[in-house]
Amino acid sequence: MATKLLLLGLLINLLIVKDAQSVGVCYGRNGNDLPSERDVVSLYQSNGITKMRIYDPHQPTLEALRGTNIELMIGVPNDALQSLNDPNAANTWVRDNVQNYPDVNFKYIAVGNEVDPNNENSQYVGFLLPAIQNVYNAVRAANLGDQIKVSTATYTGLLGSSSPPSNGAFKDNVQGFIDPIIRFLAQNNLPMLANIYPYFSDPGRNLPYALFTATQPVVNDNGRQYSNLFDAILDAHYAAQARHGGENVEIVVSESGWASAEGGPVATVENAGTYYRNLISHVKGTNGTPLKPGRSIETYLFAMFDENNKGGSPDEKHFGLFSPNQQPKYGQLSFN
Repeated sequence: MATKLLLLGLLINLLIVKDAQSVGVCYGRNGNDLPSERDVVSLYQSNGITKMRIYDPHQPTLEALRGTNIELMIGVPNDALQSLNDPNAANTWVRDNVQNYPDVNFKYIAVGNEVDPNNENSQYVGFLLPAIQNVYNAVRAANLGDQIKVSTATYTGLLGSSSPPSNGAFKDNVQGFIDPIIRFLAQNNLPMLANIYPYFSDPGRNLPYALFTATQPVVNDNGRQYSNLFDAILDAHYAAQARHGGENVEIVVSESGWASAEGGPVATVENAGTYYRNLISHVKGTNGTPLKPGRSIETYLFAMFDENNKGGSPDEKHFGLFSPNQQPKYGQLSFN
């Protein structure tokens, strides 16, 4: 009996280790003072960062990644979606940007980012699903379907309701656009990618809730207790998906971060460091969320560097874990 219990314990430990996730980091290049691509890859390696997200098929970055075994999420930019409605163009894209790099460890292709009928990306709505389907078919034709998952990166702006999390639902004019995408992902056992930002959800209302420092639950959702805003937002996305046949579609958090300056009173180095440290600890663990417990949460931090040419509001320039001189802004973080 003791031997059986010992073996059971070892099996449980193995399962936990298998489920544990290292944390990825998004590599944006909207700066005029950033390190070379090879120096960036070396910085990933020296900090134990084993997953990278890039937003376009940038050839110098792909060259620098050769032979490193860093898992890569590569993006199809929104302005390329229309061209990829042609299956031949999708085959060419996969050949040129994936098959030509057999020694790069591709894991995901993110077809489009934050396409939304209600924002500046609305012009791409009609092109998104055909592009996803064509890239998926091209990956399959290249015999890479078991290695590379094809999806798209959504965001919380698509939700019309998110509180409490079980009320999560897409906006009325989003549902017709997102429903066939979710059903395609479900049918083909593909994940959804989602950019999850407590920072952009009015964190000043309850800063401890946003920074994972609340000492007790803040939201009771039909018995599910939420003590951090990240879990609440993520579960709202799961609830919204479930209304469209996506209850079993896993969500990979393709971005999450916190600005360290120029974003009002919450955008401080102290708050950003607290968020990143606590987020890493949370998603690497196996507690999961109240709706999806007992699992780690695959997550990519945004972003590797402060980017002084980033558009939008001024705080967009200050999401880096590192300064452009490669010095860490928040001490040594544990990514794996």
